[in-house]
Amino acid sequence: MSRVERNPITIPAGVDVVIDTNQKLIKIKGKKGSLEWTLDPCVKVVKDGDKVKFTPDKNSATSEIMAGTIRALVKNMVQGVSEGYERKLLLEGVGYRAQAQGNVLNLSLGFSHPIKYILPEGVTAETPSQTEIIIKSSDKQLLGQVAAVIRDFRPPEPYKGKGVRYEGEVIVYKEGKKK
Repeated sequence: MSRVERNPITIPAGVDVVIDTNQKLIKIKGKKGSLEWTLDPCVKVVKDGDKVKFTPDKNSATSEIMAGTIRALVKNMVQGVSEGYERKLLLEGVGYRAQAQGNVLNLSLGFSHPIKYILPEGVTAETPSQTEIIIKSSDKQLLGQVAAVIRDFRPPEPYKGKGVRYEGEVIVYKEGKKK
């Protein structure tokens, strides 16, 4: 039995939460943007003052599981529109460079051609140095997806560690050939 859904979410100042029971939709708007999510019909979501409460339907077998999941998703949405999320990527390798120009991220990753990645709407990128990329968004899922796509252009290889890696990622190195 999930106990996560029992804890209500406190809505910070400046964040507006609208629950549309007809369409089973929750809309959250804040200073960093606005997000919406389609709710599961087996979970009842109620706004009570500055708190959002989640109640599972007793007739459904998966309602308690979904109540905890929906609570976690709504909490991430509230935190995203109020504070935002960021992910840092590091480039390791000779000649590997990144440059952000508006919504286009130019990457030189050792290929014969540069890679121009167009960032989706709601995601911004900064390059404080040529080997660092900071991606920011209010949508946690979209941010993780964009970071994974950028990392997949040149994932870190296991012998020297060259490639695009997340900050703090540990690369397990393999031993090279012995003579």
